[in-house]
Amino acid sequence: MSQPTRDVVVLGAVRTPVGRGHRQKGVYRDLHPADLLGLTYVGVLEQAGLDPAAVDMVLAGCVQQFGTQSFDIARNAWLQEGLPIEASATTLDIQCGSGQQAVGFGTALIASGIHDVVIGSGVEHMGLNGFGASDQVFADHGNPWTPKFYAQHDVRGQAIGAELIAAERGMSRDSLEEIAVRSHRNAARASDSGLFEREIVPVQTPQGVVEKDQGIRPDTSMEALAALRPVFKEDGVITAGLSSQVSDGAAAVLLSSAEKAQQLGLRPRARIVDHTSVGCDPVKMLEGPIPATRRILDRTGMKISDIDFIEINEAFAPVVKAWADDFGVEPERINPRGGAMALGHPLGSTGARLLTTLLHELEDEDKEFGLVTMCCGGGLGTATLIQRL
Repeated sequence: MSQPTRDVVVLGAVRTPVGRGHRQKGVYRDLHPADLLGLTYVGVLEQAGLDPAAVDMVLAGCVQQFGTQSFDIARNAWLQEGLPIEASATTLDIQCGSGQQAVGFGTALIASGIHDVVIGSGVEHMGLNGFGASDQVFADHGNPWTPKFYAQHDVRGQAIGAELIAAERGMSRDSLEEIAVRSHRNAARASDSGLFEREIVPVQTPQGVVEKDQGIRPDTSMEALAALRPVFKEDGVITAGLSSQVSDGAAAVLLSSAEKAQQLGLRPRARIVDHTSVGCDPVKMLEGPIPATRRILDRTGMKISDIDFIEINEAFAPVVKAWADDFGVEPERINPRGGAMALGHPLGSTGARLLTTLLHELEDEDKEFGLVTMCCGGGLGTATLIQRL
């Protein structure tokens, strides 16, 4: 017999600082990705003041699930921290939206009455499991795309998808570089003023304690970006400065039913209003945030003007501009503390990181509604609407 849906609330949200995904220069070069993920599990439980025995399940988004990120890293990270063996664990992949989808699936499990307390999280250590490593895996074990798949879809890289969007919409390079400069300036301002401190779990490494994001470049300017050459298409507009950074990091969001939070004597910080994922053109592949946002608005009856802050993943600058142009949203409401061009994009963790930052933004600025939306490889989009309580 089906059960009525239950309100799902957020009890805590934390993240590691985002490190550069570089084998020599990355601050996490000597750490295992499970170290990062496990640290966020412990951190979010401590932040909320919850006994780990109350957790029914942990879900973790992770894209490059081979090598150090294989064999269900959600479970491995949980167990290595000495946390209760009774909690179940699943690792999932919806590409860049994996961490966000982990929170979405956790929400569904709680709303349906299957579980009471779930951690939705994500991790990616691109310094160890980067694009070059995946190319080697494909060479050794086969391509994930079959000839039949290619016969159906002329799929190319995500950056080419960004170029297609920019060309189709007539986006100037200057207009895209303005978004990148704003991202770095917002991130630098937030970092320098301590706005990230409540959401960050410091990470101990052999070289010392990491407490700040590694990729922010406060001196980024229009002049500096204009000097960069297009990377993916000779006559294109996408440069390294208009792309998300290759990064390492983890994040975790603690969810429960409203009733369970009351039983545990814990204060809910936000409510999950709605979550969705959609498919879109797998060739351009990066327009998913637009239909995902429309679906959220249609289902809730809300207008975009009702939403105080929007965190949209800066996979590439045209993703942000296309979304903002379609919805007519002013820059001040979008990524007010910077995005992936400045902070970085550890693939599987970014969705949970965005939700973590959004929660703290709403609290700090005394705002009510926030939206996270992301594009994902393969032509997918995710969106989550939360209400601060």
